[in-house]
Amino acid sequence: MAGRPMIEVIDLHKSFAENHVLRGVNLSVEEGTTVVILGSSGSGKSVLMKHIIGLLHPDSGRVLVDGEEISKLSGRDLNRVRRKFGMVFQFSALFDSMTVFENVAFPLREHQHELSESQIREVVDEKLRLVDLDGVDRKMPAELSGGMRKRVALARAIARDPKIVLYDEPTTGLDPITTESVNEMIENARDRLGVTSLVISHDIPSAFRVADRIAVLHHGKIVEFLPPDELRESEHPHVRTFLQTWFGRA
Repeated sequence: MAGRPMIEVIDLHKSFAENHVLRGVNLSVEEGTTVVILGSSGSGKSVLMKHIIGLLHPDSGRVLVDGEEISKLSGRDLNRVRRKFGMVFQFSALFDSMTVFENVAFPLREHQHELSESQIREVVDEKLRLVDLDGVDRKMPAELSGGMRKRVALARAIARDPKIVLYDEPTTGLDPITTESVNEMIENARDRLGVTSLVISHDIPSAFRVADRIAVLHHGKIVEFLPPDELRESEHPHVRTFLQTWFGRA
């Protein structure tokens, strides 16, 4: 499954005034794998993600996406790299006034003006099938369950065939059944589409379910980066304390 690095973060530092958020982050996400960045609130997970998609520039260090350093890119060059990403937001961020079809078609209409309406219909239908949502294209987001809304958000994220899908706290606020549905969705995206997935989360059981490797972010550094089974045996004090809330380890 593993391949070449799709995302590389090298000695990344970022401060906001006196708040030193990232203190030398190193991370390598291999092509076709799912990596979960696990950490408590305020650990810097979102700041790290914003660097990876070029919304923030580092004070020092480097970020490479698909072999290209993006840390100093701007304008058209940065937009070209962002084309490789799809994003599933924390609360799905669907447009309530649009149907499912219109939500998934939105990035195509915004960025791929060369497509005809029949081509857009073909792409939307294909993406909805991939996330097991045949026949819901005319529904409004309010008519869907939480898990279905997440899958519509994924269909929209993959509409332009990205190489990488980013998930921002995908299970926050969801009940156990919906959480299980979202976990399956993340696994299917990797297995069916072959995308590289990066998940920002503080949900320990979900991380252990979907991840090929888990990166634990603490005090601005990644203190462990291991497959789930190996992370369970970590001797790092913070990791042990963090995981005992779920696994009951001392």
